[in-house]
Formats: sequence, C-alpha cells, structure tokens
Amino acid sequence: MRVLGVDPGLTRCGVGVVEGVAGRPLTMIGVGVVRTPVDAELGNRLVAIERGIEEWLDEHRPEVVAVERVFSQHNVSTVMGTAQASAVAMLCAARRGIPVALHTPSEVKAAVTGSGRADKAQVGAMVTRLLRLAAPPKPADAADALALAICHIWRAPAQNRLQQAVALHASKGRPS
Repeated sequence: MRVLGVDPGLTRCGVGVVEGVAGRPLTMIGVGVVRTPVDAELGNRLVAIERGIEEWLDEHRPEVVAVERVFSQHNVSTVMGTAQASAVAMLCAARRGIPVALHTPSEVKAAVTGSGRADKAQVGAMVTRLLRLAAPPKPADAADALALAICHIWRAPAQNRLQQAVALHASKGRPS
C-alpha cells in the first residue's frame, strides 16, 4: 500500500509518502513541505497548497491519502487555517477518486510511539527508526506527515475488518 500522509497547515503543509504493509518493514518514498507566504492572501495560499498536493499526487500516485483530523485548539485562527488546508488535501484526493482517511493526532502518536501523548521529538525519532532514516525529517511537519502514512498502513487492515463486520451485522439485522 502506498499512502500520502498530509499534516495540514497554511504556512507549512507536511507531505510524506510511505509504502508497505502492516507487519513488514516500511519504505519512505518521499517527504517534504508545501510552503506558503504568511503575508499572501488566503485564497492564493490555498491555491498554492492545492498545486503542491497535486504535484505530490502526480509524482507518487498514492492509493490512499491520510490526513490529520483537525481538532479544537485554543487558537481559532490556527484551527481555521489547518481545517482549510486539510479540506484542500481531501478535495485533491477526492477529485482523483483516491480514498481519504482521517486520523487524530493522538491516534497517530499512539500508533507510531505507543503513547498518544508523545511529543514531536518522540514522533520524529520513531519515524526515523521505523523508516530506517539517517536523521529525523525536518521540519516536524514533514515527520508528522510520514507518521500519518505509517499510522494508516498499520491501522487500515484492522479498520477494514471492523467496517466489514459492522456492515455484515447491519445486513443481517434488516428484514428481507
């Protein structure tokens, strides 16, 4: 499975592609950051993010796009920018018919480090170890994007089995 992880942000949108299957060593295919100028108009920043995501989709042809689920923070303007960048990534994937998976920050941290409360340094260290890299990807947004992709690869098989079980249960509960 090839997954494009997206750590959404208006100024720095982390992107990383990981390939592999659960239970086997994973391979980093690419990692980077789509950047936009802080002083640019919002619409232009969103277009720049769209172009950057489209380039990653063209170049790496992922089977799934894993995006960090936006959660409530104290700073509303930060949440809004993150949500807008997240929507751009989801739109780019949906336009191409690529499935999108959303993962919470604590879900990603737990999958990669074993603790949902891990800090950025711990996530970076585990991404480095899991992908057998020489050094942690910089900035942290890039490492977080790789962590999202890893999380999805590891959790997708279990999530698919759960969805199938729920669907089977629901179909048996319906009158014929």
